[in-house]
Amino acid sequence: MTPLSEYQRRLDEYQAAAQRHSALASGIGNARLAVALAGVFLFWLVFVHRGASPWWLPLPIVVFVVLMIRHDAALRAQRVAQRAMKLYQDGLARLDGSWPGRGVSGAEFEPADHPYAASLDLFGRGSLFELLCTARTRGGEETLAQWLLRGARKSDVEARQGAVRDLQPRLELREQLALMGEDVRAAVHPDTLMRWGTAPPVGLTAGHRAAALLLPACTLASFGVMAVTGIRIPFLLALIAQITCSFLMRPKVFAVLNGLEEPSRELGLIASLLARLEQEDFSSAKLLELRGSLEEGGVRPSKQVAGLARLVGLLDLRRNQLFAPIGLILMWGLNCSWAIEWWRRVHGPSIPEWLRTLGEMEALLALAGYAWEHPDDRFPEVVEGGPVLDGEDLAHPLLPPDRVVANSIRLDGTQPLIVISGSNMSGKSTMLRTVGTSVVMALAGAPVRAKRMALSPVAIGASIRVVDSLQEGNSRFFAEIVLLRRIVELTKQGPPLLFLLDEVLSGTNSHDRRIGAAGVIQGLVKRGAIGLVTTHDLALTQIAEQVEPRGINMHFEDRMEDGQMRFDYTIRPGVVAKSNALELMRSIGLEV
Repeated sequence: MTPLSEYQRRLDEYQAAAQRHSALASGIGNARLAVALAGVFLFWLVFVHRGASPWWLPLPIVVFVVLMIRHDAALRAQRVAQRAMKLYQDGLARLDGSWPGRGVSGAEFEPADHPYAASLDLFGRGSLFELLCTARTRGGEETLAQWLLRGARKSDVEARQGAVRDLQPRLELREQLALMGEDVRAAVHPDTLMRWGTAPPVGLTAGHRAAALLLPACTLASFGVMAVTGIRIPFLLALIAQITCSFLMRPKVFAVLNGLEEPSRELGLIASLLARLEQEDFSSAKLLELRGSLEEGGVRPSKQVAGLARLVGLLDLRRNQLFAPIGLILMWGLNCSWAIEWWRRVHGPSIPEWLRTLGEMEALLALAGYAWEHPDDRFPEVVEGGPVLDGEDLAHPLLPPDRVVANSIRLDGTQPLIVISGSNMSGKSTMLRTVGTSVVMALAGAPVRAKRMALSPVAIGASIRVVDSLQEGNSRFFAEIVLLRRIVELTKQGPPLLFLLDEVLSGTNSHDRRIGAAGVIQGLVKRGAIGLVTTHDLALTQIAEQVEPRGINMHFEDRMEDGQMRFDYTIRPGVVAKSNALELMRSIGLEV
């Protein structure tokens, strides 16, 4: 079974199921119409023609109600099948490379001044986040985004790897989680629900609860007395007391409900996801730890969240026009608010831990889905000490497998720098992105597209995609040196730095560029950093010999064939030996 064949098999099955449910819904709809017409005819026979007994009238009503229930069930089954079809269509798109634009871009998670997010295409259309993310909740999306934006310790990476391996073959679990709840992507920020759950009590006491129960009872009893005896005064007094109490309690009711309405839309989905994950038998230490953190006094949080969702559903009955008058008499809002406030006092402090655990579970499931779809990718070995990055046959995960060219790179304390030379479009920038993206995925706990990879935990600083700012009046050169300053500052904190500098300082003259680039790179190496630098300025290749310990030069070649530039995107030792720039210019008609 390959991912391609299994996705196609399941897609075909759900496509057939959707067609069956559609045909069934259509048939039941026609039957409902026929029953309705038969009911009208029976009504005419009974009351106009008087040729049939009235005892026949309930029959079409019962049949119509049964058909209505069956019709709704068929439509729900059809929608589930259609959602499953989209799930596997998206999976097939990821496998054939047509996935950009089909998933969640995660553009809102990209920080403005992050040291590598923009350079490595972590977010946006066709990004690494879009390729990986299958989370149903905002918390899951945020957790995955944070794993891509931050490095991790060796123990954390290895724990995630173990969890991803455990989850990798569980396609059935991923399908069930994807099809749970409504077909909407949860957009509620988890902090909103956390703030509500951990907010101070609003002061609804047992006395308020007693008043909310006794006053409606008095109102209903006095109404019964009025109906029997005609005496109105007790009913009016009870009604006035109830209205006054409701008015006085409004601020406390609003305080309970403040901040709950928005996240309440996500409660049902959260409860369903938690319930399904609680049922799964895991083997990895990380997953067992996460599931253990969900236990609260022996009561599963899925039941508690489902209980809150039911209370919110009861509260929403106030908006029903038929129920509103009854709810007013029963002081429905105050009674539901008291129950919700009691729930928050008991379970509210646990909400942050529940959401954190669910977010981690979803992020791990997303990485496991990628691992299952790419069985040839390898989990990297995380080593102590360092810095070290040793990748054999590294390839970029965002490029189609039939077009990508794999290359090997090694950086460590004895060989901290590789200067890569070559012409434009030869593959230099892609090499930097390949290395950076592979490290990001490795530290997140995912497998990487490589034959083998070993690395120590590192911080990443990349200057690959630098643009000027017309609004702020900043040139590309100024934007680049500001980014370089942030990259240098990373050497003062955290783990050793991996720097990736593309066409470093290309926005200034050649004299200043050589001096500035040499100073920056030598300073980084002296501070224990390792990294790659690309250039098509052969004068900068001398920097590899100027640093201590010494770096090495590597290059990408190009050649002219039939008036066109050809590249093989294979990295080779040494400095590029020739340039075809002038020949290329002449080939398109430029006189040089």
